[in-house]
Amino acid sequence: MQISLDDKVALVTGASRGIGRAIAGAFADAGASVMLSSRKKEALDAAAADIGSGGGETAVFAAHAGEPDQIAACVAATVERFGRVDILVNNAATNPYLGRAIDIDLPRFDKTWQVNYRGPVVWAQEAWKASMQAHGGTIINMASIGGLSVESSIGHYNVTKAALIHLTRTLAADLAPGVRVNAIAPGLVKTDMARALWEPAEESIAARMPLRRLGEPGDIANAALFLASDMASWITGQTLVVDGGALLGAAL
Repeated sequence: MQISLDDKVALVTGASRGIGRAIAGAFADAGASVMLSSRKKEALDAAAADIGSGGGETAVFAAHAGEPDQIAACVAATVERFGRVDILVNNAATNPYLGRAIDIDLPRFDKTWQVNYRGPVVWAQEAWKASMQAHGGTIINMASIGGLSVESSIGHYNVTKAALIHLTRTLAADLAPGVRVNAIAPGLVKTDMARALWEPAEESIAARMPLRRLGEPGDIANAALFLASDMASWITGQTLVVDGGALLGAAL
């Protein structure tokens, strides 16, 4: 089954690598025009070149995902280049702290909230004002199974993802019926950002999971492609868990 995003315009944050890069590629392959955004233009240019020209058109705009002025400029550039924003993927995130939530220092506390929660709020506001209020669309927030469970080493990060899950439900109610808002909650995916969690013990972690492997960025991109498409036109306010059964395994 082939999913089409022909004539759609997507804006993907954190798109220079990992899950965001995979989503941008999947959307372009499905026919969408895609604006890739992250902090470093050189990395964005490399990602866009890697995606190539086999599908929809791509463009890049360097922006810090937690800075309102840069967010507004990126959304404006997307509308100027492609005419509108049909799909917003709030994928950019940060995790500058490993350790118990009770011990986190305030600068890293604030940075995590700025990017992981306030950022998606502002991205949604700007996309709504610039395009979606008039033309409709869909928003996909990248949460985590950490927002549905407890893990002491990344507890504060998980709190921000729990907040993002609730934000998804709130925005789905606020923006209906014209805009659908859903979230994806990935399990442990083999990305550079999560390397400290999976690289030291990949085989033993996978052995405890029902599907016996860690996730790949493409697994999450496939879920995003479905939620962005008309095949999901009666789905809003939901969080799709894509974790290889990890949460199920934790319950067994």
